[in-house]
Amino acid sequence: MLNSEDRLIVSAAEALELLKKGNEKYLNTERGFGDVSLRVRRETWEHGQHPAAIVVTCSDSRVIPEAIFSMGIGELFVIRVAGNVIDDHQLGSIEYAADHLGCRLVVVLGHTNCGAVDAAIHHEPDGYIKYITDEIRRAIGEETDGYRACCLNVERSKRLIEENLDIHRMEEERGLKVLGAVYHIEDGRVEFL
Repeated sequence: MLNSEDRLIVSAAEALELLKKGNEKYLNTERGFGDVSLRVRRETWEHGQHPAAIVVTCSDSRVIPEAIFSMGIGELFVIRVAGNVIDDHQLGSIEYAADHLGCRLVVVLGHTNCGAVDAAIHHEPDGYIKYITDEIRRAIGEETDGYRACCLNVERSKRLIEENLDIHRMEEERGLKVLGAVYHIEDGRVEFL
């Protein structure tokens, strides 16, 4: 469906289906599927970006949302920060993509074997890393299982997005949805929570 500015608007349900199908392709291939061609680079330069979804994920180099979901240039609005934690910078980026780019789906994508989650469970980091691990500790409490801690951290980030961006209003007005997910590094599967 096109809006008044002739932008393609993809519903949250359609965006989720694209992500699920893209992950299925990813699981069954040795090469990426996303379009990074000169044609697409020119098209997005001339007509702007029209991402189907916003993905908030970890900075871990093994977590590449465009590959995981078989997407190319202009198809995902990706926000990366260690531990996929949420602060005002991530909220502002999400708000921009939802308001100005027409994204209708936000996915908070944690992952197995997350170093930031492990640091929050097993270590007492200092410096700027402590800001990240303190945020993760608020999410996980006393949890010591890495997978369960990852899920709790994803759920907290999801909840912070919903509470701070008035998602209920945006959901009613625009159909915006916020979902949590975990990327399983060991096999490439995305589990939507």
